[in-house]
Parts: sequence; C-alpha cells; structure tokens
Amino acid sequence: MRGRSRRSPLVAPTATVLAVLAFSGVASAHGAVGGGIEAPIPLWLLYAGAGGTVAVTAGWLAVGERTGGLSADAPSLSVPFWLSQALGNVGRALGLAALLAVLLSGVLGQQIQSENVATVLFWPVWLKGLGLVAVVAGSPWRVLSPWRTIYLGLARLEGEPPAVLGAYPERLGDWPAVVGFALVVGITENLTLLPRSPRLTAALVAGYALIMLVGALAYGPTWLRRADALAVLYRLLGRVAPLAVAREGGGYRLSLRAPWRACTRPVTDTSTAAFVVLALYTVSFDGLTNTRAFRSLLASMPTDLGPTPAAVVLYLAGFALFLGSYRVAVAPVGRLGDGDPGTHTAIDGPATVFAASLLPIAAAYEVAHTYPFVLRNLGVLAALLTDGIIAPDPVAGLPLSVFWGSQVGLVVAGHLVAVVAAHAVAVEAYGRRGGRRAHAPLVAVMVGYTVLSLWIISQPVVN
Repeated sequence: MRGRSRRSPLVAPTATVLAVLAFSGVASAHGAVGGGIEAPIPLWLLYAGAGGTVAVTAGWLAVGERTGGLSADAPSLSVPFWLSQALGNVGRALGLAALLAVLLSGVLGQQIQSENVATVLFWPVWLKGLGLVAVVAGSPWRVLSPWRTIYLGLARLEGEPPAVLGAYPERLGDWPAVVGFALVVGITENLTLLPRSPRLTAALVAGYALIMLVGALAYGPTWLRRADALAVLYRLLGRVAPLAVAREGGGYRLSLRAPWRACTRPVTDTSTAAFVVLALYTVSFDGLTNTRAFRSLLASMPTDLGPTPAAVVLYLAGFALFLGSYRVAVAPVGRLGDGDPGTHTAIDGPATVFAASLLPIAAAYEVAHTYPFVLRNLGVLAALLTDGIIAPDPVAGLPLSVFWGSQVGLVVAGHLVAVVAAHAVAVEAYGRRGGRRAHAPLVAVMVGYTVLSLWIISQPVVN
C-alpha cells in the first residue's frame, strides 16, 4: 500500500467514469416532474415576484437589523444510551444490507432498470432519498455508511483504527469528495446511461466502496469524513435540518433550531466551499438537462466531441461560471465595519465564511427537484421486495400543478432562508454598516439563482 501514489484515489474513479463515457449516451437518471406546467400568472411576473421577494427580504433584514432564530430553550428530547445504541446497530445493519442488495441484485437480477433492486435502490432511494432525510433530520450517513461499518469492524480486529500511510493529508481537504461528487452525480448520473444498467450500477458501487475502504485503511477514519462524497454531501445538507442532534452523556439530545442557524458557521476550507457550490450547481444542471434550451446548446457543440463529452464540457463550464459568480460576490471589499472603533473586521477567506449560507438554496432545490422521484421509487422498491404484495404509489393521483406549485414554494423558501443566513454572517463578520455592503453582492447572486431555478422548473420536459 505504501508504494501507491497519493493521487491514486482520484485517478481510479476518474479513469472508471471516463471509460464508461466511451460507450454511454446522454441521459438523465430522473426527470423533472412538474416541469412545463402552465403557471397561473405570467412567467415574467413569477420571476420578478420571487426574485423581488428575496431582495426585499434582504433589505428588510438590513434596515431592521433582524437575525431571527429559535431560543436556546427550544423543545428538546433526550435519547438514552441503550436506544441510541440499538438504533445505531439497526442502521449499520441496514447499510450493509443495502450494499449487498445492490451488488447481488445488480449482478444476478434481471437487467431491467425498473425491475432490479440495484437501480431502484441506489439512485433514487439511497443517493437522493438520504439527502432528503438529511435536510429534515441531519445526516444519517455516519451510521448507515456500509464502508464505515466495514472499516470499524476491521479496526476492532486490529485493536486500533488502521492508517497505513499515516494521518490524512490536510492539503487534500474535501477535494477527493468534490471530484467524486462531480464524477458520480454530476456526470455519471446526469449525463450517461449507466443508471439504467443494474450491472453497471453494481460495478460503480463496488468500485466506490473499494476506493473508500482502501483510502480509510491508508489514512484512517478522516478519509471517510472528508473524501467520501456522500458523507460530505449529507453532512452539509444536514446543516439546514430544523432538527439538531447533539451528544449528551452516553446518549443524544434532539432539539429544534432555526433552519439557518447552522448555515451561519464557516465551512472548513476552500475545498468545502467548492463542494457547496458544486452541489448547488449540480442539482440545477440536472434540471437543466431536461430542457429544450440545453438540448439546443448541446446540438451546437462541435460534432467531433460526441454528445456525452460535449455535455461534460457544458457541465464543467457551468460549474466554473457558478463558482466564479460566487467568488466575485464574496470577494474582499477592504476593511469593513460600522464606523465604531474596534469593530472593523478583515476577513480571511470570505469564500469559506459565506459558503454555508448557500446550503438552504441547494437543499430546497434538491427537495423540490427529487421528492416525487424518491417517493415513486420507494413504492417500486416496496413492490420488488415484497413480490408485488405491497405496491404503494405515494404520488399517484396528485396533479402536476401541485408538484409545480410545491417546487416554486420550496425554491423561494430556500432562498429566503439563505438570505437570512447570509445576513447574519455578514453582520457578524463585518459589523452592521459593513455587513450591509458585504451582503449586497451575494443577494444579487441569490436573486439570480432564484430566477434561474424557477426558469428551469417552468420549462417543458424533453426526454
């Protein structure tokens, strides 16, 4: 293991996905349910109203110096040690069972997307469904992660957590997770036909699990926290959750909190900030791939590239645009303060200071874009596991206008929460007067994100 290059964890998944691209066509793992439904008001008025709501909220916060939030004595509930242990054991068993189900069904089951547990379980229920759980109740991945469970089992056999190559290199940050998320979710899920193949899905999961285990054996448990794209994604989405989970003695305490409270804390470093922007951008890109505008843009790309490489180019270019707009919005604007002695604050790394305030936008659009997909496939999975005895369809009978309306409401609500979080960060970092000036460029970017998100969900779906 010592003979390996330290870059090998990134090279392996890159090579795997590039090999898949060689024989894959452009496809999306799921459609944008609700897209293209006629709005009850003109679209330009909808965009202006939603964007104006975000801007007016920011102004209202700035003028009134409001921050909001639940009090420290918010309702809470203690979970005793025995119950937390029992739930943890059940969660770890479920994670291992899910991994085995994906691998075995993907290889041995029928190679039909809608009739194989591998494709029905991994893409909608595991990947997307756990993201929705994280938005509501915090990340469940520390318990459910099957590679973490396997690693901890090996650590018990060894007597201590193995780390053959020593401590996790700080310079790597969350960059392995950024690369993994872009390859697995941004490219493989959204731009290839792999999610339709049970066998290829099983191969992808097996390869990812192997990389996680090898990395953990090389660098210890920190690898599983910082290099696992799923761990980073669910942990960040969990900041938006109105339910906070904290250790208390041998057990845990559950309490309510304002959804922006944890989004006012800086992220770890610039790699984590890049992951936040990537997660926000990727869910928007996922919806964009279903629009006529994207297909027309894809058709205008050089024909010698091929559809999938051209789509990858568009994906990476769009991410660069999102990341660039965010960097410009939070660029240092000198020493800002409210004019009182001692309140001037020079911020080191504003990208890390404001990044978490974008999480409510990413979380809201993730929920809006994927909840019908997750609920529908939960019913399909139940039917597969019970041989058709239980076959619910949680979204059956609901009109598309309800889906579309819920998407609009979630998108706007997410942006409003983000504005509150960003305002609190700006005031804390720059003081009252300087906070208004520091917050203004980010509000402009958030309004742009709002209008873009609403434009995407209002477009007719192209399959």
